Amino acid sequence: MVSSFNLYNLTSLAVAEAIESRSSRARASFQWGGTIFALFLLILNRVGRKSSVQTTLLVFYLLTSFPTGLFKVLRGQFGYWIAFLVIAANLFFPETFPVSRFILFVISPDRLVDGLRNSIAGAIICLLIGISSVIMEIREIAGNRSTECSFLCWGYCLGIAFLFFFTIKYLCLGTW
Repeated sequence: MVSSFNLYNLTSLAVAEAIESRSSRARASFQWGGTIFALFLLILNRVGRKSSVQTTLLVFYLLTSFPTGLFKVLRGQFGYWIAFLVIAANLFFPETFPVSRFILFVISPDRLVDGLRNSIAGAIICLLIGISSVIMEIREIAGNRSTECSFLCWGYCLGIAFLFFFTIKYLCLGTW
């Protein structure tokens, strides 16, 4: 009787560890993949159409999906110095250095950031950001009457598709 009870506990412990491992892999995939493609889309946005709405949405996506180790570095003393230098550069070159978006990483309240990053709400917000990015891209393509699709168009479509992939993978494999 005792050995079957211990076997049951070991089996349930192994299942729990497998679920935990799958969930942490999904979280790491979401953090790194989502961050890489959000930064890719930010670069394309800066080179291409320079939409401030798209930039703001992608910064919110990064706030939720940025890898934990790098996020802690940005919220520490290093982030304070970077924010200070960006604010100083903004005084002299206000068009080149948009300050408010980076400061969001540094000064956001810990409770709010932890709540967004460690719950399903953050992943749902990322999904909504992906949907709004698709809507903006469709409007941009439809507004452009020429039938050619440039490198930027294909880059946006690829980047948004991967944002969806990593977000949906995290929502499906994460344990809440």
